[in-house]
Amino acid sequence: MPDPKLLETFPNPAPHRGYLIEHTHHEFTSLCPITGHPDFADITVRYVADKKCVELKSLKLYFHAFRNEGIFFEAATNQICDDIGAALRPRELTIVADWKARGGFTTRITADWKKK
Repeated sequence: MPDPKLLETFPNPAPHRGYLIEHTHHEFTSLCPITGHPDFADITVRYVADKKCVELKSLKLYFHAFRNEGIFFEAATNQICDDIGAALRPRELTIVADWKARGGFTTRITADWKKK
């Protein structure tokens, strides 16, 4: 499983304001745990920062660490949500994973992270 320690952060430059940050990665890949075939997705990270923001190169390296992982769509999306949520502890966080067609189906999975 990708190491969430790959995710680096930096201080939110405007912690007094609730503003939306949205990053979309169009080259996410992982492997189907049953067939071993590659799965492709667009992953959108949408969050309102509290004290920290995610550094983009580290986010890219974290996403690329899924490349050789056998993982179901649902598990990958929720793992990403949990790991980014734990790293940032944002005011709000939503992960939207748009998985490319496989067997005639496209799949969209949306996961929300809640601050404890």
